[in-house]
Amino acid sequence: MYSHCRTGGWILGNTIDGTQAEYVRTPHADTSLYHLPPDADEEALVMLSDILPTAFECGVLNGKVQPGDTVAIVGAGPIGLAALLTAQFYGPVAILMIDVDANRLRVAEQFGATALVDSSGGTAVDQVMALTSGAGVDVAIEAVGLPATFDICQSILAAGGRLANIGVHGTPVQLHLEKLWDRNVAITTRLVDTAAIPMLLRLVQSGKLQPAKLVTHRFALGDIMNAYDTFSNAAKERALKVILTNAKPQ
Repeated sequence: MYSHCRTGGWILGNTIDGTQAEYVRTPHADTSLYHLPPDADEEALVMLSDILPTAFECGVLNGKVQPGDTVAIVGAGPIGLAALLTAQFYGPVAILMIDVDANRLRVAEQFGATALVDSSGGTAVDQVMALTSGAGVDVAIEAVGLPATFDICQSILAAGGRLANIGVHGTPVQLHLEKLWDRNVAITTRLVDTAAIPMLLRLVQSGKLQPAKLVTHRFALGDIMNAYDTFSNAAKERALKVILTNAKPQ
């Protein structure tokens, strides 16, 4: 598990400050950085630095998405949408996207979601069970990190289902073992190891994976405070991923 390396692991933005600068010195760079092809789309590959490997490894791989599965992704933010893009590698028969934001649900539909569930009214579980004829889903991917979204995931699992938690939880959640003990379910957690980056890089280069469409806003590095304001008001600004460049502000 690269993420739990005793002398490395998750360092940037965790045990030392993260990086938003023109030049960066990276610890353990010889085993954690990848050379970019000279003709690469840099904006697309920015998505490989975090959201794509996180969604793929912690969500899709841990959830063991298989051909014919019914998958539900709770949270249509950048991580959830990246899980949607990469889950399609494995041929699930249906991908249900669950969120409270109507704009992000529309984006999810454009990205390949087969059904949209608006959870703003508190009826997400009922909607999913209706869509699956009462069976539930084979894989539930939690991509938010809230007690309410985790509860949706554990409430919609089919017998033998897998719950892959991606979200970072800052408060306790309630695990309903009184309902799950006989359901043969699996619940997984994980930090991203980024071991999938070389494979994802090849998919981006081939055109089979197009993460650049997650970028909705662009700002110069000198205009970073406006970038933060935009991202902190993501619903109002319809923001997904914000790109910073080292160009001078306009």
